[in-house]
Amino acid sequence: MAPDTPGRETQETLSNLLQENRRFEPPAELASAANITADAYDEAAADRIGFWERAAERLTWGRRWDTALEWNAPFAKWFVGGTLNVAYNCVDRHVEAGRGDKVAYHWEGEPDGDTRTLTYSDLLREVSKAANALAELGVGKGDRVAIYMPMIPELPIAMLACARIGAIHSVVFGGFSATALSGRIQDADAKLVITADGGYRRGAPSALKPTVDEAVAECPGVEHVLVVRRTGEKVSESGKDVWWHDLVDRQSDRHEAVPHDAEDPLYILYTSGTTGKPKGILHTTGGYLTQAAWTHDVVFDLKPDTDIYWCTADIGWVTGHSYIVYGPLANGATSVIYEGTPDTPHRGRFWEIVQKYGVTILYTAPTAIRTFMKWGDDIPAKYDMSSLRVLGSVGEPINPEAYVWYREHIGGSRCPVVDTWWQTETGAIMISPLPGVTAAKPGAAMRPLPGIVADVVDDQGNPVPDGGGGFLVVREPWPSMLRGIWGDEKRYTDTYWSRFEGMYFPGDGAKKDDDGDLWLLGRVDDVMLVSGHNISTTEVESALVSHPKVAEAAVVGATDPITGQAIVAFTILRGGAEESPDIAKELRDHVAKALGPIAKPRQILVVPELPKTRSGKIMRRLLRDVAENRSIGDVTTLADSAVMDLISAKLPSAASDD
Repeated sequence: MAPDTPGRETQETLSNLLQENRRFEPPAELASAANITADAYDEAAADRIGFWERAAERLTWGRRWDTALEWNAPFAKWFVGGTLNVAYNCVDRHVEAGRGDKVAYHWEGEPDGDTRTLTYSDLLREVSKAANALAELGVGKGDRVAIYMPMIPELPIAMLACARIGAIHSVVFGGFSATALSGRIQDADAKLVITADGGYRRGAPSALKPTVDEAVAECPGVEHVLVVRRTGEKVSESGKDVWWHDLVDRQSDRHEAVPHDAEDPLYILYTSGTTGKPKGILHTTGGYLTQAAWTHDVVFDLKPDTDIYWCTADIGWVTGHSYIVYGPLANGATSVIYEGTPDTPHRGRFWEIVQKYGVTILYTAPTAIRTFMKWGDDIPAKYDMSSLRVLGSVGEPINPEAYVWYREHIGGSRCPVVDTWWQTETGAIMISPLPGVTAAKPGAAMRPLPGIVADVVDDQGNPVPDGGGGFLVVREPWPSMLRGIWGDEKRYTDTYWSRFEGMYFPGDGAKKDDDGDLWLLGRVDDVMLVSGHNISTTEVESALVSHPKVAEAAVVGATDPITGQAIVAFTILRGGAEESPDIAKELRDHVAKALGPIAKPRQILVVPELPKTRSGKIMRRLLRDVAENRSIGDVTTLADSAVMDLISAKLPSAASDD
């Protein structure tokens, strides 16, 4: 008989479905010169606060802190009394140390041949000019600045200029609608919007300024709109508009970076709530930069003198904030920024960039990796990627087959893969293998980093044993943690701290394997209750993708009169695999063999594409609409809204019987 609520029995059912026995030891050469050793775990366990203080000493402080941590649960203050300037740490100090000629960014535009190279000296000049321009527009410490831009160098320059003067930036992803943009501008009460006429996407100009015009019309508090000319397309101009080249280019390239308090706000970044309006996640200065810089150094084993680092995320997401802008620049790294899409003008574009710049560290998302799998092994095989030495994964749990494909076909079976877990709210990586230390398992995030105290608990908040599954929690405060939700202290407490007393609950399910290593199972919202058994969508998707014909899969739970919920799967076949009448049965049987009959999907649909946002996130709520024959919800954030029409057209032919 099915239990009324998920309990220990169903948690264990969930946690033991997927088995993985492969191990990949660290390469001997990398391990021998790694930035961190296994001793760090013991050091952090013995003195966690002291450990983070030593990490903070990597930065240049105007005044050293008096107290490392003030913890009044659930509110933290790190490095209390300390002062520093984030932009100084990211730019000036490298120039002052004689490294001004070092490349900060290799920027690659989407149109062929459209490139720029910015050294740290170049970056210092441009950030200083932008900071002076902001001051001329009346922007000062504590003011909010909304940034809605394509992936061009002026985006990190604008962020650093805000950080330099103590203004709080709110970067809004350039794919959001005018309604989404105006809501974020209003919530933060931004007085300035920085944007561009547009960017390039899939081989053509993609306008941004009209969206800003529509949004600003609803935001009387906006005093100015600062516009970068990128595409040269004609735009409407209003009395609030100021061209970047008219204002910024004429400024002095000298600007003094004044230290700010370690707890002064650095940025707001909005993340969608399950209900209601988006949440403005607030990050402050000293603790955030400490953990972003330290994790970038140890998780990727960064060697700033020789590495060429490329994080493929959009800066509009937290991955871009922490691992394109703040972490890499604080470490004096050389990074690649790419404006466009991975299939423009051809499907080898990413690997062409790796080859061109000699990229050594690549950090991308499982959705991208599965797309590359779908396109075929022959595409990356055309390019020289022998420069790569560390691969990273971020955004969602990576299924084992995608992990192994990434390691083999991109990393040449020699590069360690660091599967990182963290969130907008955590600010920086929390759980990850260390490439010179960890014997990694495909699909496992492995262990919390030194200094991070994470656990898996049951419904009552009790730790689960090895081999058990439940809810991921963080037991102790960490430096880069969110300091709240902008303007809504109660929502912060209710959202993250009310489920388990004294513990941060990020909303994710997880399991411990028999070794105690952690496997992330996605949002608990994505756990299906089938005949009384908790089954993670992540594990069913992983089982499907382990079939040689499947490149990508998305799984949702649909209401079922018999089982409560039934599993419905949407699959994309690999290049060269042909759809056949018995493909659904073949895949259902494959899942049953891999996970057990309880996890066999009721329906499997072979589809040409999945509904994804421009950041690569699969919009599972839209798939649930299809699975339950409801009208399709809002599709404005999709990269291609026509995908839903193609999926809906497949529904009548879905196979559900053996």
